[in-house]
Amino acid sequence: MGAPHRTPTAPHSHRTQRGGTAVTDADQVRNSVVEEALGKLDLDTKTRLLAGQDMWSLPAVPEIGLKSLVMSDGPIGVRGVRWTADDPSIALPSPTALAAAWDPALARRAGRLLAQEARRKGVHVLLAPTVNLHRSPLGGRHFECYSEDPYLTGAVGAGYVEGVQDGGVGTTVKHFVGNDAETERFTVDSVIAPRPLRELYLAPFEAIVAGARPWGVMTAYNQVNGTTMTEHRYLVNEVLRGEWGFDGCNVSDWMAARSTTGDIDGGLDVAMPGPQTVYGPALAEAVRAGEVPESVVDDAVRNVLRLAARVGILEGAPAAVAEVPAPVDGEALARELAARGFVLVRNENGTLPLEAGGGRTVALMGAAARDARVLGGGSATVFPERIVSPLDGLTAALPDGALTYCLGADPSDELAPADKGFELRAVCRDASGAVLGEGSLPSGQVQWIGGDLPAGATYETMATIEVTGTFLPRESGEHAFGTRGLGAFTLAVGGRTLWEGVQQMGNEADPFEAFFGAPSERARIDLAEGEPVEVSLTFHVPDMTALPLKAIMFSLLHLGPRRDAEELIAEAVAAARAADTAVVVVATTDRVESEGFDRKDLTLPGRQDDLVRAVAAANPNTVVVVNAGSPVELPWREDVAAVLLTWFPGQEGGAALADVLLGDAEPGGRLPTTWPARFADAPVTEVVPAEGRLEYREGLFIGYRAYEKHGVAPAFPLGHGLGYTDWAYESLEVTATTARVRVTNTGTRPGREVVQVYLAPVGDTAERPASWLAAFAGVEAGPGESVEAEIALPARAFEIWDEEAGGWRRIGGSYEVRASHSHGDTRLTATLDVS
Repeated sequence: MGAPHRTPTAPHSHRTQRGGTAVTDADQVRNSVVEEALGKLDLDTKTRLLAGQDMWSLPAVPEIGLKSLVMSDGPIGVRGVRWTADDPSIALPSPTALAAAWDPALARRAGRLLAQEARRKGVHVLLAPTVNLHRSPLGGRHFECYSEDPYLTGAVGAGYVEGVQDGGVGTTVKHFVGNDAETERFTVDSVIAPRPLRELYLAPFEAIVAGARPWGVMTAYNQVNGTTMTEHRYLVNEVLRGEWGFDGCNVSDWMAARSTTGDIDGGLDVAMPGPQTVYGPALAEAVRAGEVPESVVDDAVRNVLRLAARVGILEGAPAAVAEVPAPVDGEALARELAARGFVLVRNENGTLPLEAGGGRTVALMGAAARDARVLGGGSATVFPERIVSPLDGLTAALPDGALTYCLGADPSDELAPADKGFELRAVCRDASGAVLGEGSLPSGQVQWIGGDLPAGATYETMATIEVTGTFLPRESGEHAFGTRGLGAFTLAVGGRTLWEGVQQMGNEADPFEAFFGAPSERARIDLAEGEPVEVSLTFHVPDMTALPLKAIMFSLLHLGPRRDAEELIAEAVAAARAADTAVVVVATTDRVESEGFDRKDLTLPGRQDDLVRAVAAANPNTVVVVNAGSPVELPWREDVAAVLLTWFPGQEGGAALADVLLGDAEPGGRLPTTWPARFADAPVTEVVPAEGRLEYREGLFIGYRAYEKHGVAPAFPLGHGLGYTDWAYESLEVTATTARVRVTNTGTRPGREVVQVYLAPVGDTAERPASWLAAFAGVEAGPGESVEAEIALPARAFEIWDEEAGGWRRIGGSYEVRASHSHGDTRLTATLDVS
């Protein structure tokens, strides 16, 4: 893959070079305005500008023409500053799905859409992308990261950053660095030797800084080699800024900034969130006490003002983008992205695509087929206007009478936030019972942080919050209700109080774990299908006066009637026998994959494996759709006709699934991470720190590099994906800088191939992996057509980090250059001698 192409978007596109970074005339104007504005600020205003004024924004400074800078979570959509569905967001597929397309240009299109959404919501900076690596498949936030490979991660991340910033919106590349697991993430010391730190974990950040010039970075909660990342002077000031030339703004992860002097000396520009931070008055006092030079504060303010200028909120400074890209159809792009990321890992005898029409029938089963899981949990959550489930998508695409549906198996036997059939709102009252304010809720989950409260409500005046509304049951039987969160509650259903009590803090080390962790069942009640009933959960608001960050986080939970598992499977088997094709959708749950905790194993929850085995035994044309953000064990994979990985496919996932199953779109994805055959084979499973330290003992050997070293065959290798056509690799020509690969589409359909180039040193003396991804390119061709991919080989692919010299060193010698369909499927080789 060549260097990303940058489209000039600012006026005065004449460029000069400064410190290795291209500088436009507009950059020079912005810098002049920044310096002039900085000179007008007193110390207290400067330090106030480095501290969040609330959960999501920095303060305005009218006297210099500076508006408030607003940030928002944004890996897959732009939520904005409110936890509400009143202002819906486009929900794109998960970052792992985006990476599965192996297409930086597609990532750039996704970024442009998100910039469009951000501008609509008044957001200036997206808190994305996440470019930590898939060090272990157990990582709870695996779905929010791109890949196990640093080159692929950097390429996709650069495309995303370019796209967002094409639209005049900033990014914060995160989490810098070593935040590759969730356990004890606030305090863990990630102990990483210099070579893997440089060659693996820092590499995506370096590539994005070089290729996309991001306007921001976010430093992580954790320590690296004994120093907290928000205070890591060496990695931030010397490496990120000094070596790489990063000139953007460094924002802390939320609540990560803990030391006034340590953070400012360590290169942290902005401490979030507010209103109470380690900056502001505390930083001004440190300057006056002689503990911090004011020039260091000036450097940080300069970075904030430069960011404000780039996004167009500093008067007199030209915005980095004078004209935004053409509008993007969000639903159409979400649908395209989903199909492009779907990975067909097995397709025996051309089972897919299905033959449409002709009276052929499909039996669809699985809880996730009806209630799709389209995104991962935690801070990446957004609320789309609509969600197309697999059942919705196939119902719309197939003729009447061609589709049947049954549950088959439910992956969760735990309560979850009230959702399907519920219409809820939150009512805030004071101690007298008077209503202060109210707002709609997207589900039974309340998550208000900082100023994100209904109009009229304040933390000081609220005494209770009632989640209230109606529930229209989908099934008759015994329904369970419960709570999640800490504090005092009163639960009522049908006008009758079923439970009152207090939930105390347990053993959770992370607030996210307490909020998204184990639910508590409180009551059961018999309800009838189709008969609405009133529901109410009242939360008694505690005194939050002493809290630096005020928040309300709790949930009304529900679980429908439980049917006998064997009866459900038997029903599915009968449906499968009666249909031409059986499609089983299996899935993880938010108790398996979410921010705040890591996974314990790779098994699918509930009786889903048993369901697949039973259906496959009844119908040889069984297709399994895997709705998971990260690898799960597929013990039945060789017993079914086809396996399609759909990740968390975003709001249009069901429509895209119908497109792919019926052949209207090709499943374009290739695995961005190695898929283990079983948990025991995963090379890195250590995600729990020992005495606060997480040792990266595996060094360079994660993912495919480790499988190859240990001689273990995964279920499916990095880069694997079948598509709907076949490719013949005709020729390979290599130089020290380029690989030319000619391929021919030998199938009957047009398609896209991802040509992957791996390097394997011959007689290696540098203790490197046996092979590694050097570059890739996507090509398209019709049936019988040939196409040539010219793929640049980065110089870095031939280098290692020399720990003794403290720099990069080129390793000469002979290399086998492999043109491959995947890491496990080499099609052509050539020998290259480099000096």
